[in-house]
Amino acid sequence: MAVKIRPMPKFEPRIVVIGGGTGSFALLKELKNYTSSLTALVNMADDGGSTGVLRDELGVLPPGDIRQCLVALSEAPEELRELFNFRFPRGTFKGHSFGNIFLSAVEKMVDNFEDAVRLASEVLRIKGQVLPITLDNCRLVLRHGDQEVIGQYNIVNTKLPTKARPQIYFEKLANITPKAALAIKTSDLIVIAPGNLYASLAPSLLVEGVAATLRQSKATKVFVCNLVNKPNHTVGFKVGDYAKEIERFISKGTLDYVLYNTDLPSKELLDKYALDQEFPVGIDSKETKAASYKMIGGNFLSHSHETRNENDSFIKRSLIRHDGQAVAKALLELI
Repeated sequence: MAVKIRPMPKFEPRIVVIGGGTGSFALLKELKNYTSSLTALVNMADDGGSTGVLRDELGVLPPGDIRQCLVALSEAPEELRELFNFRFPRGTFKGHSFGNIFLSAVEKMVDNFEDAVRLASEVLRIKGQVLPITLDNCRLVLRHGDQEVIGQYNIVNTKLPTKARPQIYFEKLANITPKAALAIKTSDLIVIAPGNLYASLAPSLLVEGVAATLRQSKATKVFVCNLVNKPNHTVGFKVGDYAKEIERFISKGTLDYVLYNTDLPSKELLDKYALDQEFPVGIDSKETKAASYKMIGGNFLSHSHETRNENDSFIKRSLIRHDGQAVAKALLELI
């Protein structure tokens, strides 16, 4: 079978993807086929799973989302990419990925997380760059009424009232790095990737200097909306609700476009997710007309089979995911 070669754009756009985790992974994996000027800006508030254990026991910065983005941009042989994602099935390291341990080991050796990411980037021969959005050791805080929750993992597992709009902030000030700020300022396209609204996207966007730098940038700014609502935080959310919260973090009028999915998973998957009170994100036509940004729907759902890593004893992985190629093509048309 002949291999289809994707045509490169007439110019290589400078693209920044903000987020972390599986949402960024799917986009980065495809966008690297269209440009080498690609930057992943990764939130540094993660304190759950393998990352949380390493962070607590070794005092390192969170490696998990950084690792995923590095693997997404890797041009190394498949065996090496699989090595960085390999999770130990038993023993002291049970549930830990090799890549997380590698990044933490280098950070402890040289006492510099940026150098650890740089070395991993060289080993994995990545196309583009992966940057922590801040190098400050930050803890996320959620406050709603009299309720205060500290830590990203605890926030993920905290149930909020329907359509609550909680305060999200850091225990201590976290500042954007100069490299991250430069990437945003000089980009042609900025993509806010799908992800957990209050535990993944908020800690990316609330870092001091991010909102101001986004407003200053002349790049096209796009939010790729989530596929599924989460029972703890976003029950009943429509596409417009997500976009409003994103702009609450970075200021109203910052977004140019919002991409949302119009496709549906199989009934089997829908029934499986419904058992956990997770349902597809809907669209409110009134909000579509009133929005200051343009909302674009499309078939952005992946129908390829996804399986959970059986050695991942820490985190439940999603089976409903974006079609990275379809989203990448739609994004490139907006530049």
